[in-house]
Amino acid sequence: MTQDEKWLIKYQEVRDFIETNHRKPSRHDPEERYKYINWLKQQRKLLNVGALKKVRIEPFKELMRIWEENKRVNQYV
Repeated sequence: MTQDEKWLIKYQEVRDFIETNHRKPSRHDPEERYKYINWLKQQRKLLNVGALKKVRIEPFKELMRIWEENKRVNQYV
């Protein structure tokens, strides 16, 4: 399995998680942190320094858009 295939699998896992649960992964849940948060943080760092492969930029930006749409809203507002 190539790195691109592994990246696409992880991308799809994160996207499915957000779409299924209608929320971002929790940084307080060790399983979600290990499976999703660390990967997202690393991809964001690569994007910011310009090291993310060009074919991965658009899908990752789409994931960030979905991420922003599913921000948890304070229930007491």
